[in-house]
Amino acid sequence: MAKYHIAIPIAIGIVAGIFAVTYFGNESKQGDFTKQDLVENGSPYEGNPSAPITIIEFGDYQCTFCYRFHDSSLGIIKQEYLETGKANLVFRDFPLNGPDSVLAAEASHCAKDQDKFWEYHDELYQNWGGERTGWVNRGSLAKFAQSVGLDLEEFNSCLDSAKYRQQVLDAYDFGQEIGIEATPSFLIISGDKVVKITGNQPIDVFRKTLDGI
Repeated sequence: MAKYHIAIPIAIGIVAGIFAVTYFGNESKQGDFTKQDLVENGSPYEGNPSAPITIIEFGDYQCTFCYRFHDSSLGIIKQEYLETGKANLVFRDFPLNGPDSVLAAEASHCAKDQDKFWEYHDELYQNWGGERTGWVNRGSLAKFAQSVGLDLEEFNSCLDSAKYRQQVLDAYDFGQEIGIEATPSFLIISGDKVVKITGNQPIDVFRKTLDGI
């Protein structure tokens, strides 16, 4: 079982400003959770599942700062840490922006049924259209499914059945239970250490954490 530390602020100075990184832990919310609890019902691992560090991103497909992370730091993290075997990545749903965010998350899991979670995940962010603007709808989600080569009949059947709706809603509740309050938020896990990063921080914040954990 992973050991979680009491929240201890660590100030990291970056040219752009000072950013807070804390050891994960809030006694009233944390409870006892294993690494398996934290990754369960999330995405497939991106990168080597046996990598010594696991990055868990809690995100919302409509979230502005999630989109900015996907468009900037994520590519560097993939190149420097995932592709080199130093870390892996799991995405967990934290749909803050209402029913459309829930629907987009459901769609990503329907894509996972066809072994194309990450392709669909990336397609959603590549077509990001803002928060609560209506760009997430059944028509657009079907179009994205076609773009990544999903069987459209199977995909639509999955969405129509609401197969993953409760799982997505439960994921949001779980995130709140462990103290996730904003998107994107990250838990960086290495052995018995868990460090939390909140927000789309500069890449040097991620590097310092990943290299120092």
